[in-house]
Amino acid sequence: MPATFSLFKLLFKLGISCFFIGLIAIAGAYYHFSPKLPEVDTLRDVRFQTPLRIYSQDNKLIAEFGEKRRTPIKFDEIPPQFVNALISAEDSRFFDHFGIDIKGLTRAAFQLATTGRIQSGGSTITMQVAKNFFLTRERTFSRKFMEILLALRIEQELSKEEILELYINKIYLGHRSYGIQAAANVYYGKNIQDLSLSQHAMIAGLPKAPSAFNPISNPSRAVERRNWILKRMHSLSFINDQQLEEAKNSAVTAKYHTSDIELRAFYVAEMVRKELYDKYGENLYTDGYKVYTTINSNLQTTANDAVSSGLIAYTERHGYLGAEEKWEIQNTASTELEKKLNKVISFGVLKPALVTKVDEKSAELLLKEGNTAALSWEGMSWAKPYKSVNRTGKSPKKAEDILQVGDLIRIREKEGKIHLTQIPKVQGAFVALNPDDGAIVSLVGGFNFTHNKFNRSTQAIRQPGSNFKPFIYAAAINKGYSAASLINDAPIVFHDKKLEGNWRPENSSRKFYGPTRLREALYKSRNLVSIRLLRSIGIDTAKEYLDLAGFDRSKLPNNLSLSLGSADVTPLQLVSGYATFANGGFKVEPYFIQRIENSFGDTLFESKPKLACSDCATGEETQESAERLLAPRIYDEKVTFLTYNMMQDVIKRGTARKALVLKRNDIAGKTGTTNDQKDAWFSGFNQDYVATAWVGFDQPTTLGRREFGGTAALPIWIDFMREALKDKPENAPTAPEGIVSVKIDPKTGQLAYPGQDDAIFEFFRKDNAPTGYAAPASLSKSNATEEIF
Repeated sequence: MPATFSLFKLLFKLGISCFFIGLIAIAGAYYHFSPKLPEVDTLRDVRFQTPLRIYSQDNKLIAEFGEKRRTPIKFDEIPPQFVNALISAEDSRFFDHFGIDIKGLTRAAFQLATTGRIQSGGSTITMQVAKNFFLTRERTFSRKFMEILLALRIEQELSKEEILELYINKIYLGHRSYGIQAAANVYYGKNIQDLSLSQHAMIAGLPKAPSAFNPISNPSRAVERRNWILKRMHSLSFINDQQLEEAKNSAVTAKYHTSDIELRAFYVAEMVRKELYDKYGENLYTDGYKVYTTINSNLQTTANDAVSSGLIAYTERHGYLGAEEKWEIQNTASTELEKKLNKVISFGVLKPALVTKVDEKSAELLLKEGNTAALSWEGMSWAKPYKSVNRTGKSPKKAEDILQVGDLIRIREKEGKIHLTQIPKVQGAFVALNPDDGAIVSLVGGFNFTHNKFNRSTQAIRQPGSNFKPFIYAAAINKGYSAASLINDAPIVFHDKKLEGNWRPENSSRKFYGPTRLREALYKSRNLVSIRLLRSIGIDTAKEYLDLAGFDRSKLPNNLSLSLGSADVTPLQLVSGYATFANGGFKVEPYFIQRIENSFGDTLFESKPKLACSDCATGEETQESAERLLAPRIYDEKVTFLTYNMMQDVIKRGTARKALVLKRNDIAGKTGTTNDQKDAWFSGFNQDYVATAWVGFDQPTTLGRREFGGTAALPIWIDFMREALKDKPENAPTAPEGIVSVKIDPKTGQLAYPGQDDAIFEFFRKDNAPTGYAAPASLSKSNATEEIF
């Protein structure tokens, strides 16, 4: 008995000694590490790395830029069911402990003592917050002790709800997703609030090992982890027996979801990214900026479809180019073919398909995801073989004239049926803006951004051809010409030593029509009239007028070819210039960023465009506010009215008559085609929208003999305006003060004789309206060639 008592006393003394030694060690460690601890109150102002998000004017997501996919949410937005799943998996006593779990730490200490290394950290959620925000991931005692000290401090500074909110927004959960909201989007394409119990448990299992328990990469282990969490929830009375069994038996539905892009406007998104990177640098991708553009989602979708349809129509007009690739399918397993086909990128409405069987008048196709479809003769009979832009082969008689087994082709849906098509080699661009303030409402930089990222709307410098003529005519009207002024449409030859040879400009019809009124010359796009008109007003005068509209003078030729559009412009520059005709003479600056917000929702920038408005500077506004709000008037409103009115006839009776299908009297515009049909344009407008369409090859080459502005570009503009204007009333300008309407003789441009049968009405500026008569016999009808040296 005494020996036993003595042993007990010895052990007791040793225990007391160890206890005090431990206290001294802890105290010493505390004083050693405490000065090195960061200030935990910085957690209240933490800024999560959140990607840049770009939206349309009506809040549709256009793009997301950033390595980490994260959407921070507040604690109140976390479903209670997910909270239960998470603490069941990570820290069941989270709401009861003071930052550390003694039982868990004891287990970790025992592992350290018996194995010499830490196997499980015994970390609480609070300790994980300390580690994730302040510490490295090294497994050392010193780091663990600092983690404990930080956890204790965090619990003193923050509430449990604040701690959990930090945790669920910070943690990495696989596939670039950080935070539970991003994980819900990535794995299920939903918000965290919309997930089932089984899905909540699946995401709650990811923090421990995002790769090992990943429902996409490792579904079997993910199910094991999920079911273990569900059993823990059941044992902790968070769910009942029925909920447990239903959730355990739920199928794995996770699959990778990209960002929930709601609107295809990738050329615009890249414009935004490029402009803001110069200001914000790499922080642009991590600081959670939200950029709201001027893009209208409905009009952007319409523009996308219009450009796609226009370019597909062009490529199909010129014949079938053949299969994209030839695949060996006879000795290849169907699963391998499906896997290979799934990797082929779709471009907009053009989907890849593999020909698996060819019958006399049809073909069987393998589609993505293992689906199959039949291609009828109706969907492929258009496919004459391509020979050149000017020639196709003979019409096919049977399917094998077009397709072979193993052909990788492109298909699209047309009127509910599958239609053979191909990726266009031709490209296009389209820009539409509000002429009142310059806001870009839609912009398409090419057939497909994924296919080719070059933005032709802003970067392609091309010759506008006859699309440029309205500016020359407006400059002439400003100099005293009228819509009824006569210019001789006759041959002309320029002999100039600076040229490689003599220049003999022609009309597209190769004919000459003698004296022609300016109105008729514009809507029939008479080249010889434009040349003589520019020669009359002077090249410098025209360049000054073009400079006012925003065209770069260094890109304007210093010769008469300027009248035929030999300048270098981008579609955006051209549509901005046309806005001046639509808004009554004001110079508006095109813009595409409406507002920028930081991650807290504070507005960092808001555009304040200058407005085109004749009445905005009246009333009680100060001169300073009027100058800030008003765009400068660069053209006289009488000049723009007359030019607008003349361009209405381009649609009513000229080269853009196809636009009559819109059945509107307020639209105006001008076609444009460059030499050898290398560029096709149409720019048109009413007072609501102004838009420019361009079609051409990136490396300038002919589009084909029958491809003009009215053939290749105008249909794109029509498809857009059909939707853009469908609910809008007619909106043509009214004649401003100083404009008069006079009945004239169409042959002379002078006053009509009383009772003249073919007399027409014409608008004039009051100061240059005709006052006399002219006999037709007095007109020169000579078509003799004019020689100029």
